[in-house]
Amino acid sequence: MKTFQLFFALIAGIVLISACSNPQNDRKAAIKALEDELFSDETKMVDRAKANELISTYVAFVDEFPNDAGSPEILFKAGDMAMNLNQGRRAIEIFDRIIQNYPDFGKTPQCLFLKGYIYENDLGDLEKAKMIYEEFLQKYPDDEFADDAEISIQNLGKTPEELIREFEEKAKNQEAI
Repeated sequence: MKTFQLFFALIAGIVLISACSNPQNDRKAAIKALEDELFSDETKMVDRAKANELISTYVAFVDEFPNDAGSPEILFKAGDMAMNLNQGRRAIEIFDRIIQNYPDFGKTPQCLFLKGYIYENDLGDLEKAKMIYEEFLQKYPDDEFADDAEISIQNLGKTPEELIREFEEKAKNQEAI
């Protein structure tokens, strides 16, 4: 009888532990561990391999749990990291995914703006950048990045020297007044 009770208690314990284990929470814990590992480096140098692993882990989480409340933010982190690793096309794919699947996410306007930024500054496709900036202004005219989009459109294709010259001219005109 004691053997039966011990066996039953063991089975109940295993079932309870299995029920408490949540794959979503396990994946979030794995993400947190990778983030801690990547961002705890005292040299302040980014380990590209770890960063790419983290991006893939972010995307895999959202693939598995697209309806998790944190999925849009996790995907945004993946896009931001890809952008900062000069992986413009990968970042655009991720930002597009946010725009399409999470239109009510608070950073969706920023995703659209960043797409324009990537096309302009990383990929050198000024026509596409202009189209995206204009779309951004049309959809989000009151967004905090609206001024930046307007300035970007005005300055598309200008060299740093041209921008400096224009700035100096504006400063001279201001002094003359």
